[in-house]
Amino acid sequence: MLDRGLEETPDIEGSSERFEVSDPEVRQEGNVTVVENFQTLCDELDREADHLVRFLQDEVGTSGHIDESGRARLTGEFRQQRIADAVEAYTDAYVLCPECGLPDTKLEREQGALLLVCEACGARSPAGE
Repeated sequence: MLDRGLEETPDIEGSSERFEVSDPEVRQEGNVTVVENFQTLCDELDREADHLVRFLQDEVGTSGHIDESGRARLTGEFRQQRIADAVEAYTDAYVLCPECGLPDTKLEREQGALLLVCEACGARSPAGE
């Protein structure tokens, strides 16, 4: 029975090498920075667009919104590297498991606290730390 159970268990890599996030495609429109591939980033991170745009707003210290075509529009001029650093910080805080480092996580709210729950190793930790 143990052999059969091991055969049916999916192999889980011990690193996050299989997980890659695209670089943000950033362009300026006057005094607004537009993240062209914002929806793609959300899909790759498997997170809600509203959550990611709120984090970006906090990280770069500005206001912003998601337009009708799914692009993030942040008030102010920001370089591509600053947005990329913010996306990386989001990934570390809200996507990658702090225990095993895998991206197989989901966000759950429990008694008002936001938790990062890893589907690979079962770890439960406060999100955003």
